[in-house]
Amino acid sequence: MSTGPRWRPPWRNTPPARGGSAASPRRLRRDKRPRASMASASKANWSDLAVRLASAIVMAGLALLTNWLGGLAFALFWLLASLAVLAEWLALVTPGETDRLAIGVGAAVLAGSAWLAYAGGGVAAILSLLAGAAALWARAAACRRRHPGLIAAALPYAGAVVLPAVLLRHDGEFGMRAILVLFAIVWGSDVMAYFTGRTLGGPKLCPRISPKKTWSGFVGGVGFGGIAAGLVAQSFALGLLGAALAAISQGGDLLESMLKRRFDAKDASHLIPGHGGVMDRLDGFVAAALAALVIGWLHAGLHPARGFLMW
Repeated sequence: MSTGPRWRPPWRNTPPARGGSAASPRRLRRDKRPRASMASASKANWSDLAVRLASAIVMAGLALLTNWLGGLAFALFWLLASLAVLAEWLALVTPGETDRLAIGVGAAVLAGSAWLAYAGGGVAAILSLLAGAAALWARAAACRRRHPGLIAAALPYAGAVVLPAVLLRHDGEFGMRAILVLFAIVWGSDVMAYFTGRTLGGPKLCPRISPKKTWSGFVGGVGFGGIAAGLVAQSFALGLLGAALAAISQGGDLLESMLKRRFDAKDASHLIPGHGGVMDRLDGFVAAALAALVIGWLHAGLHPARGFLMW
């Protein structure tokens, strides 16, 4: 008899079945595992959806309540959101290198800019943000920090959370309605982009940046964002503008996804249960609100809310 190694077939780890027709243990495992994993995945999806829904209701309720109250309550709400975004951005671009001085300076500049915007000084608020960003860049460069440009960009991005919202809401006659229209555009676009993309699927929008986004979701989000804006504003022309802002909103989402992908992060933080960070939830609103502010200024000068709505 030969003492050399015996040849084994590719299925060598499968013991011979007994009884002729009995299925192999591997076949049995393959038949049983998917059912258990599908059941557990389904429960996890429902649980995650419940958490996401509860968080979304709380966030939307606070946003609507402060918009109705206006004034200082509205400004403080968006200032807190911008401070959270500032901290998340700096933590994202400088992982493991907490710079308390940069956070402190950035927070002080944001608070001062928000106060200027609340008082109606939009240009002064923007200039103070730019000056603060220049100071952050100079300090990061002098200390030979990594990504000084991205460190400096934290202030303008965080400022885009609070300044457009406060400047648009500042108009006593049209401010609350302008913010409601923005909410309708961004929320409607986000929701319909998600469900349309999940239902229809199809070609990917930008797979290298955000693998789950599809062109069907993009089109659905843009279309519904325009419809929502037209219904809330009761204006066909504003519905068309709302579709454009919905597209810009999804562009803001892609911009944040690109930043997270560069630094290999799934979420900006874990501050909001089921949603990630504040930056993850406001990326679309930042882009849409900033575009609405620019459009409003170009159309009506010092009254951006009127300029945004009067189409």
